[in-house]
Formats: sequence, C-alpha cells, structure tokens
Amino acid sequence: MSEEIRPFKISVPDSAIAALKDKLAAATFPDEVDFSDDWNYGAPLREVKRLANYWKDGFDWRAQEVKLNTLPHYMTKIPVEGFGSLDIHFIHHKSSKLDSIPLLFCHGWPGSFLEVVKVLPLLVDDNDGPSFHVVAPSLPNFGFSEGPSKKGFSIPQYAECAHELMMRLGYEKYVTQGGDWGFFITRMIGVLYPEHCLASHVNFLCVKPSVPRGLWLGFQLALRWWFDREQGGQSRIGWYVRESSGYMVLQSTKPSTLGFAITDSPVALLAWIYEKLHDWTDEYPWTDDEILTWISLYQFSTAGPAASVRIYYETAHASREKWIKGIEYVPRVPLGISYYPKDLMALPKTWGWSSGPIVFEAVHEQGGHFASFECPEQFAADLKNMFGGGGGAQEVARKFESHL
Repeated sequence: MSEEIRPFKISVPDSAIAALKDKLAAATFPDEVDFSDDWNYGAPLREVKRLANYWKDGFDWRAQEVKLNTLPHYMTKIPVEGFGSLDIHFIHHKSSKLDSIPLLFCHGWPGSFLEVVKVLPLLVDDNDGPSFHVVAPSLPNFGFSEGPSKKGFSIPQYAECAHELMMRLGYEKYVTQGGDWGFFITRMIGVLYPEHCLASHVNFLCVKPSVPRGLWLGFQLALRWWFDREQGGQSRIGWYVRESSGYMVLQSTKPSTLGFAITDSPVALLAWIYEKLHDWTDEYPWTDDEILTWISLYQFSTAGPAASVRIYYETAHASREKWIKGIEYVPRVPLGISYYPKDLMALPKTWGWSSGPIVFEAVHEQGGHFASFECPEQFAADLKNMFGGGGGAQEVARKFESHL
C-alpha cells in the first residue's frame, strides 16, 4: 500500500454535471394541495421546485469548485482492519505557527468537510489565542472519500480511519472536534487511542448517565427543576423525537431502499437534505448557492449519495459493546462542550458531566446543529478559549509546545 499523500483538486466530470441537469429537466413533482408549502409536512413544494430549477439553469458548480479548490485538499490511502485500504480525502490547513495544536475535525450527516470552511481561517490564525493545524477528512462513504464494499463498517472503523490519518500526517498527539456522527467518532477515538487523543471538544451530546446521576436527573425532571435553557432544550428534544426523527428510523433499518431514491433522483436528494438544513438550524439565512453546494457534494460524491446513510444501519446493528463506550464516561480525555439551543439533543449541562472530565463549557443563545457553519466566530472562539489561558485545556496546549 502506498503511503503517499497526494494533492487533490475537486473536478467533477462534465458528464456528471450534464446527467444532473438532464434528470432535473425530467423531474416530476407532486400535485399541489393546500398544504404543499407547509414545513410541518416536510420540504415545501414551492421551495424544492425553485431550488431544482436554479440547480438546473442558474447554479454554477464550476464557480463553487474554484472557491473550494483554494483550500488545501489531499488524498491518501488508509488501511482499516478487515476492510482493506480506502482512499481518503481531507483538508489539511496548517498554521504558520509550528507549535500549533493538531486538530481533527469530524463532520456527520448530512454534513461534510464543508462544515469546516468558515472556521478554518479563524483557527489557523495565531493572532488571538492558540492556533491549530486543522485536518478535516471526508469520512468514508462521504464526499470524495472512498466507501467500504463490505458491511459492518461502524463507529470503531470510522475512528480507526481518522486516527490513522492523523498518524500518517505525523501527528502522534492531537485533539479532536466533533458534532453529529463526529461526536460518536471522536469520543470513540478517545476510548481507543487515549494516549494519542489529548483532548476533545464537541458541539453535540449523547450520553449514558451513571445510575446515581440518572436517578438525580429523573428527580429533577419530575419536579421540573430546570432553568429556562433546560426547559427550552426539553422542548427541542420533544419536537425532534416526535416530528423530525423519522429519517433516522428509515436510515437505521432500510438504507438501501432510500438509497434508490436519493441516488436516482436529485430532487429526492435535494428535498431529503434541504429539510434538515432548514429544520436543524437556528433560523440560519441559507443562500441558494450554499444549499446547492452542500447538496452537490452528496450528488457528486465518490461513493454516491446512498453510501452516506449506511452509517445509521451499521451502528444500529453493531454489537452494543462496539460503540457504547463512546457515550459512557471517557476518563482519560479532557472534554470541552459547547451547547447550542437549536441542536437536536439540547441536553442540560449536568448531562455533560457523565461524558468525561469537563474542562470547558460554553452555553450559547443562538445556533443549531451545524454550529461551525451557522456561527463560525463563536464556534472558533470556544476552541481558542478552551485551549487558551485559563480555558481548562491550557496544559494540553503546552504539551505541543514542549513536544516541539
């Protein structure tokens, strides 16, 4: 296996763009009814039609390629035990400051490496607090990374792949950042490789509380001992479970059935993801170009749109011991948590204490599931504050200085 790290430029074939436009031109839409544009029923007919028409006749993918290609993209083959070697795409943006902190940034679904774009210049800049060497891979099955052809590729394999990428780049010690599936992956990295992963920051939380803490939290809930933020978080979780979690059931049980639709129909892919971009953010003012660039990365992905949803099935059907430790208390990795009110699981701060040794917490009044894209300044500020003076992980930052 070649360990070569190769520069990479995004260059979608003309034939793929032409095929997309042909399918959009032939698209069939549902009949209009009184509630066609009611978000409570899903993506509105009027909005999807408008975006599909713009995707076909106005959206300039080549212009977006030019913008994205100003970033430092690379490819390399990473071996994953039992799955051979996978070609992995990643952004590697190094700071000019040699003793910057290596940071592994892991996205989730329906995200991509695009989530790191706005925070990159803020994190590599060393003018205000600590700086970072940022590594943001396209996870296997996403973006321009290859996908495994065998079943069973779950959280431990994603964690192994991301860790081995950091090793390939020479980062024997590093820190991580994760949201959505990136939370589960980076927490598993802390379980499997605590001697390498020196700290983690997350902007999404899923926990398995200890029995005593679970009883105390249940007591609080029964007596409604919540502040306004916790009450809002409970409402958000209730909304998500009742009104917005159906996708997860389908993707966790029959991903291949859904895969036929989102692979063959770009309109289906557009509606499926656009709904989440709208519902999972905190009234973020998406531009049409942002939406379609986001979705085009799925449309033109190396493994195809269907591959991206398999992580749900593989995790749901993996043996419990293979992933559960990632949502239990991870003892050896200092943890920072940023809370955003419109995330899917807006949990109380006390739940975070069941995840690991907390060294940093920040509670924000705005922001949703895609926080690094919605509010990049405060997202980057949290990371700088966590590893800066008095931020709780300052000693971790000093280890990189002493290491050099």
